[in-house]
Amino acid sequence: MAIPTAPALLFPSVLPNSFPRRTPWRHLVRRQPRHLRAGRPRLQAPAPAPPPVAEVAAERDDTPPLRLLEPPQEDDPFPPEMEPADPDFYRIGYARMMRAYGIEFLEGPDGMGVYASRDVEPLRRARVIMEIPLELMLTITQKKPWMFFPDIIPLGHPIFDVIESTDPETDWDLRLACLLLYAFDIEDNFWQLYSDFLPSVDECTSLLLAPKEDLMELEDEDLASQMLKHQERAIDFWQKHWDKPIPLKLKRLARDHERFLWALSIVQSRSVNLKLRMGAFIQDANVLAPYADMLNHSPNANCFLHWRFKDRMLEVMIKAGQAIKKGDEMTIDYMSGVNSKFMERYGFSSPTNPWELINFSSPATIHMDSFLSVFNIAGLHDELYHNSALTSVVETDFVDGAVVAAARALPTWSDGDVPAIPSVERKSAQALQEECRQMLDSFPTTIEQDQQILDSDAHISKTREIAIKYRLHRKMLLQKIMDALDIYQDRILF
Repeated sequence: MAIPTAPALLFPSVLPNSFPRRTPWRHLVRRQPRHLRAGRPRLQAPAPAPPPVAEVAAERDDTPPLRLLEPPQEDDPFPPEMEPADPDFYRIGYARMMRAYGIEFLEGPDGMGVYASRDVEPLRRARVIMEIPLELMLTITQKKPWMFFPDIIPLGHPIFDVIESTDPETDWDLRLACLLLYAFDIEDNFWQLYSDFLPSVDECTSLLLAPKEDLMELEDEDLASQMLKHQERAIDFWQKHWDKPIPLKLKRLARDHERFLWALSIVQSRSVNLKLRMGAFIQDANVLAPYADMLNHSPNANCFLHWRFKDRMLEVMIKAGQAIKKGDEMTIDYMSGVNSKFMERYGFSSPTNPWELINFSSPATIHMDSFLSVFNIAGLHDELYHNSALTSVVETDFVDGAVVAAARALPTWSDGDVPAIPSVERKSAQALQEECRQMLDSFPTTIEQDQQILDSDAHISKTREIAIKYRLHRKMLLQKIMDALDIYQDRILF
């Protein structure tokens, strides 16, 4: 395992190693002279007379002279009778720093991200890249009794009434958004400083902030109607607790509904669910972990993410799946999900998402093992399909997550080692291609027109840009499926 470099201190605080060592209790008790202790007095011998001044001067003259070439000896700041303090004593009431190892935080094409500050080689063991103290994370339990961390809300505060009105089963994001807004309002709070790393309202790509005309640019009625429902839910919650007629002293937290929608989008796109020890219980909690939320998603992720709690510190560990060069972004996979779900929560989509789905209505099916063998993804034995020689035939750049999505979305059949009949397979592939072409024609714009809008110098909002990208990625996937079926028809006879 590579030796970590010196950590970058991102949050000034008390160094854990700089805590004074604790003296044992027996050394803290000052022992009184015997003649001052309680009990029966004893006869004491008279104190000896002080030595003459000449003898004292003679004793001082016997000390060895100071050596000029010898460095001065410093006294040990920690006497041998002192013990190191119990770390538990300092975990409560002290704000610790966040540490980063071998990484740096830079702004990239998708906002702030985590970049490697040195070359990372793939290893079997995960390595720690961040240590985030629990004091910096915003935490709230998923179910009652509500427990918060850090303890920034005084007892009896009116924000408890807002949180009590939520449903523990469905409103986890509303509760955490309230806690985030309250943290922004506290003077000298860490989250006031960390807000510079968060996207502003104009930079946020969440569809919660998208107007209705931007939602129509998705060209997906189901997703647009779903986002309108999410917006209505958030605005109703804001009107209930923060609107002007409400006599509550928390109006400053969200003076308009756009502020609350922004906080809700930050929570939905950056929070994680973890098991935490809250008091004497281990509970499921929703957590906003600063700095760790900068790990961006990629369908071709180069890292695997691991979490671990140690000494009330969240250790963010990664396992590199491939060699990562210095200056490259470290990305992870947000697990399986179609583009519409990614858009609904995170505000992004990908044209090479391997989990994307296309609903085909045609009864035509192609042979699954034959299709996979053409692209060297999987298949039957080499002696049956001879797919070992296809590496030079099919370009390696063509096979990506979209081809994997095509293999998952296309209607297929499989019957053991029964080979496919080429004429039947070609006819089925052409029928599926025709259905993909009809889907493309149903869009009011083409791939070229969408690309021109994105490449133009005209200023468009972030929400409209991400909506156009979503429909463009959908069309690019359909085009990729059609191209894959073309290759399949050419290579079906081995």
